[in-house]
Amino acid sequence: MNNKLPPLWLVVGLMMFPQIVETIYSPALTQIATQFRVSDGQASQTLSVYFLAFAVGVVCWGRLCDLIGRRPAMLAGLLTYGLGTLLALLVTEFETLLLARIISAFGAAVGSVVTQTMLRDSYQGSDLAKVFSVMGAALSISPVLGLVSGGLLAEQFGYLGVFSDLMVLALVLGLIASWRLPETRPETTTSIALWPLACRMARDGGLWRSALLVALFNTMLFGYYSLAPFLFAEQGWSASEFGYSGTVLALATLLGSLLNKRLLGKGWQPASLIQLAASLALGAGAAVWASQSSLWFLLPMMGVVVAYGIAIPNVLSQALLAYREVAGSAGALFGLAYYLLLSLGLALAAGLQDLGLLIVGCGLVAVLCSGRRST
Repeated sequence: MNNKLPPLWLVVGLMMFPQIVETIYSPALTQIATQFRVSDGQASQTLSVYFLAFAVGVVCWGRLCDLIGRRPAMLAGLLTYGLGTLLALLVTEFETLLLARIISAFGAAVGSVVTQTMLRDSYQGSDLAKVFSVMGAALSISPVLGLVSGGLLAEQFGYLGVFSDLMVLALVLGLIASWRLPETRPETTTSIALWPLACRMARDGGLWRSALLVALFNTMLFGYYSLAPFLFAEQGWSASEFGYSGTVLALATLLGSLLNKRLLGKGWQPASLIQLAASLALGAGAAVWASQSSLWFLLPMMGVVVAYGIAIPNVLSQALLAYREVAGSAGALFGLAYYLLLSLGLALAAGLQDLGLLIVGCGLVAVLCSGRRST
């Protein structure tokens, strides 16, 4: 175990940071559409470009933390995020807002990839497993914190209140990290040529199916964050009330996680659980489609989130089994692939502006992919 242990509370905060800043923004989408005089679809595009830039950031910061060190990479990423958020506070044109979101997302990716790398530097074996279990619990509540706080801020202070809060968050995290975050990079590191590895992974059909499945289930979830604010607004509900829907989805996430653990304990194989989750998502998506003219659509949406909680751990646990010797670099490239696919999925969501249809389409493709996967 590395002697330079980063404070666990700080690592938890840095790991939660990307998910909180992704979801805190969602309740402000309707106000952004009004303020910048753009359509609901155009406002939703700010989420798709976010994940496109996030995908690039995962690879760049992952590579940089090997070259310049974990601590400098983390501080540079937080600074980049802060600059992007500052730009978002100052813009008057929608196109410039998109640029600000791209810069912010690129910086926010540091919280995902560098934090995990620092943990792997500092812990091994059962200690690492215990730390990641803490991270899993923290990540399960971070979307709730984002949605609820984003809803309250948007209702009380408007979209500028949301961006101001994000600016303060980046500043506070940056100051604490500069004070308490140690360098954890080993004195000797192994350099891996990315291009040959990327070519090997690009020829792996099973890996592409895994990336597509991760992207499909995330498109269903983040499609909700992108489109549901407008559904709530159409029915006369406020941004804060939309934010509180995050607590409902958090319960569904917990239920999916517990159900997945129980079924694995009963001997279910990951491939079978992925098929089950895809079928559940398809059925629940059809119910969302039928009921989205009222808030009753939240009930079947819980089913979609339960499916997400079952599918994602099983897809991720199986995806890189053939790449254990290069797990770090392979994980970064795999993340790049599914985040790019997710950005395409959210671009489609913004164009469709139909949550139920989006989930049905993603569920159908997921059923086809999971069936092919098990053959």
